[in-house]
Amino acid sequence: MRRHHLGHPLTLALVTALAALAGAAPAHAGELPVVTPVSETPTLFGDEEGGNADADDPAIWRNAAQPGRSLVVATAKEGGLRVYDLESRQVQSLAPPQPPGAEDAPGRFNNVDLLSGLRLSTGRADVAVVSDRGNDRLRIYRIDPARTGGPLTDITDPAAPPVFSADQEEINEQRTAYGLATWQDRVTGRTYALVSRRNETRLALLELRPTATGTVGYQKVRTLDLPSSFRLPDGSQWTPCGEPDERPQVEGMVVDPANGVLYAAQEDIGIWRLRADLTGTPKLMDKVKEYGVPGTYDEETEECTPGADPGYGGSRLSADVEGLTLFQESGGDGYLFASSQGDDTFALYDRETDEGNEYEGGFRVGAANRLLDGSEECDGATVLNAPLGSRYPRGLLVVQDGHDTPAVTDGNGEEREATGFKFVDLGALMDRVDP
Repeated sequence: MRRHHLGHPLTLALVTALAALAGAAPAHAGELPVVTPVSETPTLFGDEEGGNADADDPAIWRNAAQPGRSLVVATAKEGGLRVYDLESRQVQSLAPPQPPGAEDAPGRFNNVDLLSGLRLSTGRADVAVVSDRGNDRLRIYRIDPARTGGPLTDITDPAAPPVFSADQEEINEQRTAYGLATWQDRVTGRTYALVSRRNETRLALLELRPTATGTVGYQKVRTLDLPSSFRLPDGSQWTPCGEPDERPQVEGMVVDPANGVLYAAQEDIGIWRLRADLTGTPKLMDKVKEYGVPGTYDEETEECTPGADPGYGGSRLSADVEGLTLFQESGGDGYLFASSQGDDTFALYDRETDEGNEYEGGFRVGAANRLLDGSEECDGATVLNAPLGSRYPRGLLVVQDGHDTPAVTDGNGEEREATGFKFVDLGALMDRVDP
């Protein structure tokens, strides 16, 4: 989500030379290494002519039998789901279900994550789990690359309840299922989805439950509310500026399967680390630069005018902090990738929690050429450290681009809202940024 209450995101000149990372010390965005994409998906346009599609969140499904025929499943908000092959070509499009009795409230998908080998009544299957923001539900899609008509099939239990809302009237207010991460408990073998609530600080843990008919439903286990107000070192209380009835929400989330740790990006605050079962006490592992900055909300412009920076924020993330994804290596090594949407960069943190997720550097996704641009205002990202055929022998990073270029105008000469996804060779990236 692109909400810059304290001003517009910074505009940075493209970097033409790579700079070496200075150990764990944070670098200015202009000094970070730059990697360029290999390809990009067809542009999605956020207007009626383009189906009101808006690229948001991707996930990579690995075809174990034929890695070179793996897929990327991605959300497009009112445009539903898109499925792409490794050459970034669209192979399937699925519309989101329309909310009942709400003609002015279209269906909308927000985030997606995957589960491998989910036990169904018909056998095990890989599935994509999606937050259905328009209906405040989860939707589950079976993945079958050999299926005629496209690899995804909706197997959601028709009786699946709303995640947060009490009734349809509350669903229509759109404080609904938003961010999403899936998780399998290695001790019990049970599978879960963690879901955040739009414009609220609440997280919910849902257990996925197969039915006897081959569909999948879910049951809420527990919820947890992250803080919306914070005590600063000078003793004052700070609440991030925003619309009066909105609290600082979470969207980007990922679970480390090795230890059951959930990382949750509270957009205007920073990154939390907590147990994926939502027990225990969350820890704020890093803050956005704007943390602690007061702001005055203007109802006419729907923007906040920032006050003086008291200097309590972090130095690596610029609000909003968005897509989180995990680069996994054997033995528990690897990195947490975080999208710093406000300055078009990505931050890397050590995966080891014992050392407090030390900052390890960062990078930018820059333009490859005039027609293949980089990533700006990135909402969602996903990484897979595994061979994916000859095209990506060391894996793949997919990032959302919130401002796809070159610009396209409509019949009135106005620039159309254009988004998409960029495919980055993971091997080339890690050669440049791996500390």
